[in-house]
Amino acid sequence: MKCPHCGEEIEIEHAINNNQKKGMINKASQGKVMSRAPFGYNIINNELIPDVENSLIVEKIFLDFRDSETSLNQLSKKYGLSLNGLKKILRNFSYLGKIKFNGEIHEGTHKPLVSAILFNNVQDKLDKKLSKSA
Repeated sequence: MKCPHCGEEIEIEHAINNNQKKGMINKASQGKVMSRAPFGYNIINNELIPDVENSLIVEKIFLDFRDSETSLNQLSKKYGLSLNGLKKILRNFSYLGKIKFNGEIHEGTHKPLVSAILFNNVQDKLDKKLSKSA
């Protein structure tokens, strides 16, 4: 679609946006960090590096959710998180050592904070809890 005033501006902007998105997709496919660091990580030299204290909290959140019958509300309050913040942590593929971008999941270059078994157990339990409340 061309700009009615200059005939080019929108095409140039669209091309820039496409190039930017292609660059981000390429970065994700290489397992590189896409934006700010998720809770439990720091970005050092463009790499996700586990934060010693907070990475242990992330694992504890996953274990607490898997191993208890505590509600999501109670668990979010226990860790000082909003309910949506807790859900984002529990659904975040970064903790599995992966990068999710543009609907695709790529192998990350960073260290996972939880095992695949723990992550998948949490996803199953979360799916069941959320489908019951819907």
